[in-house]
Amino acid sequence: MRAIAKRELKSYFASPIGYVCVGVLLMLYGYYFYQVLMYRSSSYISSVYSTMFIWSMMIIPIITMRSFSEEMRNKTDQALLTAPVGVTSIVMGKFLAAFAVFAIATAGSLIPVVVIGIFSAPSWPLIFGDFLGALLYGAGMIAIGVFISSLTQSQIVAALGTFGISILLLVIDQLSGVVNNQIVQKLISWLSFNARYVPFTKGVFDISSIVFFLSVIAVFVFLTARKLESRRWS
Repeated sequence: MRAIAKRELKSYFASPIGYVCVGVLLMLYGYYFYQVLMYRSSSYISSVYSTMFIWSMMIIPIITMRSFSEEMRNKTDQALLTAPVGVTSIVMGKFLAAFAVFAIATAGSLIPVVVIGIFSAPSWPLIFGDFLGALLYGAGMIAIGVFISSLTQSQIVAALGTFGISILLLVIDQLSGVVNNQIVQKLISWLSFNARYVPFTKGVFDISSIVFFLSVIAVFVFLTARKLESRRWS
């Protein structure tokens, strides 16, 4: 798993994809933190992460689109599947590499926070809550994106599929207001990434939300592993 994660991480930065994704996310973080400086109030820091929630959901499909699609298109997936490594280790290696790219950009957002903190007194529990929440919903979306990438040889289709799921998760809260059935409403609210992320923006380390995101990761890693297992035996 470690060898695969290391190889994948190197491949991200051997091509422009890793640099572009990290650069775009850091540029957006920089722009919104510049606005915080213009408002001259550290209380707006939390709103930066809330806004970046939407942008991150759009960038993550680009990070994950090549995970397995590129392997299948280049016919290198057979060598990977016949290697003396378990399919779960293969999937986890791919997942960790994609997550590392996202985590690097998210960690970079703490640099302006520290600088602002030198000249003001921001609410650190809120900031760390936002940071943890960003990592968790990012990890959940990356697990979904890696799974979708395992379903197609086309990186474009994989990116569009993951992007479609991202949009659905962003608007799913609005769907609950359209449905009259209370059970369906509760199910939709339970599936909402945004609803799970909101407690972190208030500095609340909600255990149920953490378990939810970790469960999403586990489920889609499992599904991806089963997809690879079926291809290995076929």
